[in-house]
Amino acid sequence: MAISNSLTWIKNVVECTDTPAGRRFDLFIQFLIILSIVTFSIETLPNLGQPVKAVLRYIEVAVVLVFTMEYALRILVSGHKIRFIFSFFGLVDFLAILPFYLALGIDLRAIRALRLFRLVWLMKLARYGRAIERFRKAFEIAKEEVALYLMFTLILLFLSSVGIYYFEHDAQPDEFQSVFHAMWWAVATLSTVGYGDIYPVTAGGKVFTFFVLILGLGIVSVPSGLIASALMRVKSEEL
Repeated sequence: MAISNSLTWIKNVVECTDTPAGRRFDLFIQFLIILSIVTFSIETLPNLGQPVKAVLRYIEVAVVLVFTMEYALRILVSGHKIRFIFSFFGLVDFLAILPFYLALGIDLRAIRALRLFRLVWLMKLARYGRAIERFRKAFEIAKEEVALYLMFTLILLFLSSVGIYYFEHDAQPDEFQSVFHAMWWAVATLSTVGYGDIYPVTAGGKVFTFFVLILGLGIVSVPSGLIASALMRVKSEEL
């Protein structure tokens, strides 16, 4: 009986956010996730002193130990242990701590950022649930239009690559060696990012780039318009 009560209490703390202990636990785990991401980022800075590296190492060890205990507790209180282990969040939890113990030299700590979605999943605030459901319905409504948009974008990307290749290949054989090399220019131009690492130098290439940029402005705005329209439709249906 005492063991059953203990497991129930642990389950309420680990999996529920409608209790003070559960909310504090979630906030604590969220703090550790952010702390881990921050320390991971700091470790990439050059010329860190040994004392700083030691502190970061101690923090990493402490965080991993807590995450390991959390992972073990979630398995313990899960009604379907195998299902949890192979679920999305179960795998994320496992991959977040695995490199530390195996010492494979593969740093997957950035994966812990995905663990923040667990907190969203656990938070049973109705307005967040409704917002996520609206987005799901909006994507469901606009899925055919989005698929058509993606197909059109891929075709336009290929045609842009072919066009700039024929305009610029003779003038810049190193930069535009093939249609596949030209695709990087097409991606940067159609997305209106324009990195400037590859650019046309011929008159024909510049005119062609102008038209591709105009098309790119329209392409960037299409997905937001589709989703916004679908969201408005979903919201109107709820009224």
